Amino acid sequence: MDILTSMPAFGGIVWTIFFFVIALSVIVAIHEYGHYIVGRWSGIHADVFSIGFGPVLYRRKDKRGTYWQIAALPFGGFVKFAGDADASSGKDVDAMAAAAKDPVMLRQTMHGAPLWARTVTVAAGPIFNFVFSVIIFTLFGYSNGTPRDPLTVGNLPALPTEFQELQEGDLIISINGILLPKIGNTFDDNFINKLPKKPVLDYTVNRNGTEVIARGPYLRPALIGAVSPKSAALAAGLLPGDVVVAVNDESVFSFTQLVSAVEGSDGRSLDLLVWRDGLLTEKTLTPRKVDEPQSEGGFTSQWRIGVASANAFEAATEAPDLSMAITDGVIQTWSIISGSISGLGHMITGAISTCNLSGPVGIAQVSGTMASQGAQSFVWFIAVLSTAVGLMNLFPIPALDGGHLVFYAYEGVTGRPPSDRALRVLMGFGFVFIISLMVFALGNDLFCP
Repeated sequence: MDILTSMPAFGGIVWTIFFFVIALSVIVAIHEYGHYIVGRWSGIHADVFSIGFGPVLYRRKDKRGTYWQIAALPFGGFVKFAGDADASSGKDVDAMAAAAKDPVMLRQTMHGAPLWARTVTVAAGPIFNFVFSVIIFTLFGYSNGTPRDPLTVGNLPALPTEFQELQEGDLIISINGILLPKIGNTFDDNFINKLPKKPVLDYTVNRNGTEVIARGPYLRPALIGAVSPKSAALAAGLLPGDVVVAVNDESVFSFTQLVSAVEGSDGRSLDLLVWRDGLLTEKTLTPRKVDEPQSEGGFTSQWRIGVASANAFEAATEAPDLSMAITDGVIQTWSIISGSISGLGHMITGAISTCNLSGPVGIAQVSGTMASQGAQSFVWFIAVLSTAVGLMNLFPIPALDGGHLVFYAYEGVTGRPPSDRALRVLMGFGFVFIISLMVFALGNDLFCP
């Protein structure tokens, strides 16, 4: 049993905060270690490496003279390099004046190091976040494998049907006489749309070298494969593995029918009859408007309850090529980056609701929900959040890494850094902007549906 799913009274606020802190601490540690290690490689000395802010709970000094510490407020972290006045890398004028007397000491400070060393040190934090995400997605892709070709029946989930004659290891040849397309890994929507709209289908399979006909459920039944955080389905108590057998007293057997009922609800409550472990229960939920990215670009708003589909059987897998797994990891990371940028742009222009921007409360809720669905889901969420944190830190806002990189770009073009007074003013504006954005996002957490 997954230890996370067995936590007692998991929905409580204590566990939600606990897993939020775990997720954030991992991401912060990766981010700050990127700054630290690249700074060290570049000849810049780190005075403090901190996970969290505020009162120090634990501290030790290593042989290089760096203090490693854990602080009481676990909502971030920092690396304070030599010559920094604070966690945001403001200049310590007195320390820099003292270091200026010794060229070796000056070179070891953040503000006395060459432009290239400062640039790579600042950029390393977000880059480490992205690399971490790629590694996690790569490991998931490699461990989960790729479906065998020809498509082979793997695990068969429990379904409320007596017509389940498929067996693990069957090689699928055709379904109701429709040959399986050569798509390499799974069924696509075009193939599924060609199938007869019937709850029971005839699967032609190769079983132990013999071609047989096996009756089985519709290829994409109304089986819930995953439940989204902060969704109507989650609020109603739906779980992965549940099968919806009726909506408003109308029988359904396919996920497409469930989607049609939700989209046609116009936001009105739906009464679902749900099969779970051989028992039928009733659930009532109200679909919510969701802004969904489109493959061709842009967003569209649809009524959704927050569930993903699953096939009538899992495909048996085999180990993928490592280069393919790495490529998929890069693609997933880039997809999060591009989708986030697109979403932010559409929020700024008013094309989609600003409620899509979550604050700390919303992220904490998602952390708890993903942890409740198992360790794999939780680690996957950490990888997604790591990419988001890396991207956010690259925004050209003073006090963030992206703001420092803009200052360095200015120095590279003009040959001189911005004045200390200009930096103080810009950093002040940056802090005000970040705090305002956090308050706005927190308002979304509290007041958005």
